[in-house]
Amino acid sequence: MDAITDGILVDGGVARCWWPGDHADYRDYHDHEWGLPVADDRRLFEKLCLEGFQSGLSWLTILRKRARMREVFHGFDLDAVAAMGEADIDRLVGDPGIIRHRGKIASVLNNARRAREIVDAYGTLAAFVWGFEPPASERPKTFTRGTLQAMAQTPSSQALSKALRRRGWTFVGPTTCYAFMQAMGLVNDHLDGCAARPLVEAARHRFVRPAAEPTAQTSPRSL
Repeated sequence: MDAITDGILVDGGVARCWWPGDHADYRDYHDHEWGLPVADDRRLFEKLCLEGFQSGLSWLTILRKRARMREVFHGFDLDAVAAMGEADIDRLVGDPGIIRHRGKIASVLNNARRAREIVDAYGTLAAFVWGFEPPASERPKTFTRGTLQAMAQTPSSQALSKALRRRGWTFVGPTTCYAFMQAMGLVNDHLDGCAARPLVEAARHRFVRPAAEPTAQTSPRSL
């Protein structure tokens, strides 16, 4: 591995953001997932849940438990998770393959039910969350070449967090919501000089933003 210069790590001739380090699975996540725009409800719901589990932990820890989390939460299918109950929570608290935090496990079940309500109102969860896509002017100035500092939250992540909590979601603070926005492509926070940055930007340019059903009476930001 070469040295980190201006926040960019060059490894095997590939320039990346510094944070995956020399972990192969973390580099793969950075190169092929992080920042690419997503409109699939399952993946969006999964990421919101996993970001909630990450609170107080590293994302690498969550990434390495993600396969088992997908198994126990039925691939994060909203209906299947919403149908789970207290017996499932008791069982999962004893599963060493996941994060055994009762409150966070219960939060997944609660949030699945709340997500179903959003789908009923907007047609898809994607239409709701993409309504909080930040304007280009909100890109954190800290995400420029020459600094390693990362913005923890933004006005748009605060707005998304507030809207979700008003709807009864839990473990969706503004920092969690900003990490979700970064991962799901609502912003492109790959560092300048990272090989993935222009690829993500091109994907965002091609991406068709999901829209709420015509029957929706309110915009997400009005909630």
